[in-house]
Amino acid sequence: MLKIESERMILIAANLEMAEAELLNRDKLESLVGAKFPVNWPPPLNDENSMKWFGEYLKSNPDAAGWVMWYFCLKISGNDLPVIGSGGFKGKPDDSGIVEIGYSIMEDHQRNGYAPEAVRVLTGWAFRNPKVKKVVAQTFPKLLPSIKVLEKCGFKFVGKGYEDGTILYEIIKTEN
Repeated sequence: MLKIESERMILIAANLEMAEAELLNRDKLESLVGAKFPVNWPPPLNDENSMKWFGEYLKSNPDAAGWVMWYFCLKISGNDLPVIGSGGFKGKPDDSGIVEIGYSIMEDHQRNGYAPEAVRVLTGWAFRNPKVKKVVAQTFPKLLPSIKVLEKCGFKFVGKGYEDGTILYEIIKTEN
């Protein structure tokens, strides 16, 4: 199982079995992830269509674990890590070395700094791949908290997004 740890969270990359269980069997999902999902799961802007897309992507790209959905779990003592959000990428890097990131935190955990923490960790993980040159993110102009997350993480406004009504931000890998 692919995991990344941040200061307050453990991020767990979804595999195909997890993606399928998310749609069909919460108990199986919790067992596979080793975490407890809230009753009101999924977080905002993550719906059945996006869950199906992640599953189909993983089915078509068996080597894509880490390049799609990650579950954001709080580090706590005990057996049941609480899942507080999700995020990840819209697939593996394209031919230009670009990946698109997305993220969502359950409403009762928003405004606690979890989204920037997750975005920083995922962006760092992506940049460790030599193919990745840039991480982009789309959001809506009215989603000011989302814009603040991106800006806190060093993303710069680029202009119009790929999807109707969205705006685009990017962060470019710096060579060390």
